[in-house]
Amino acid sequence: MSWLLVLIKSALLLFVVITTFAYAMLFERKIMGWMQLRPGPNRVGPWGLLQPAADAVKMLFKEDLTPSTADPLIYKLAPFISLVSAFGAYAIIPWSEPRPGDIWSIGNVNAGILFIFALTAIGVYGVSLGGWASGSKYPLLGSVRATAQMISYELAMTMSVIGVLIVAGTTSLAGIVHAQQRIWFVIPQLIGFAIYFVTAVAETNRAPFDLVEADAELVAGFHTEYSGLRFGLFFIAEYVNMLTVSCVATLLFFGGWNAPFGWTFIPGIVWFILKVLFFIFCYIWLRATMPRFRYDRLMAFGWKVLLPVATLNLIATAVVVAVKG
Repeated sequence: MSWLLVLIKSALLLFVVITTFAYAMLFERKIMGWMQLRPGPNRVGPWGLLQPAADAVKMLFKEDLTPSTADPLIYKLAPFISLVSAFGAYAIIPWSEPRPGDIWSIGNVNAGILFIFALTAIGVYGVSLGGWASGSKYPLLGSVRATAQMISYELAMTMSVIGVLIVAGTTSLAGIVHAQQRIWFVIPQLIGFAIYFVTAVAETNRAPFDLVEADAELVAGFHTEYSGLRFGLFFIAEYVNMLTVSCVATLLFFGGWNAPFGWTFIPGIVWFILKVLFFIFCYIWLRATMPRFRYDRLMAFGWKVLLPVATLNLIATAVVVAVKG
């Protein structure tokens, strides 16, 4: 019966993540409307709450076009690669610990953070193959940009996270949260957190690092030739990845489900969700306020600033832990 339990938990989690994605999209449009002095969606349902459902129905009924120059198999497969890699990370993300030793997650592996990085790195194949298989120059340029950008910023992101692993002494996500019961790692690893946050925004191709979808230069980037549901799958994968890096930031730097100020009367899962929502709000805030980077400056910033600073932070962390040990 264990496989049946895992299947039920997976289906429930999939429903929750998809619903969260839908209303995160509505939340973004509402917040940006507030910041830009416009109402945002307010026609479909009370306060516009049914707008995600209307968008989904509209996307389902749009015609799915395949360019005559495209590689049919890879062109159709690419969105699913991005989607599966985005959803797969939630299999091991721990949401709370209602009782000591009882972790709310589908799976709890020792090398949890390594599993997430390995799985989410596969997502670049969906983007790069989708752009290449379209048989058009603008999607190809967008996919090349995406590949270079993700590889560049993944290095700095990994270096920033290793500092946390050294301090925590474990690669288990639940173990990292337990190590933050006294102090959240955002304090001793403030530089590492800043690097992680910047690289996470770049990894998810969000403004101001959305160079792979720069409409003024590449029409819409790697998914220019996609339409209908296949375009929607890329869109869902981007939002789900945004939720994933927010969950990882909460687990690594902000104590996961640990309550601040000793306010343990509020359940841990509530604290976890509030912290994730804070990061989602930061994503939206950046998009509404900051202009897009120029591509050469984006790459220079990743290689010449973030990577050296992340390396220095890692060395300093290792020295401090070794001296204290």
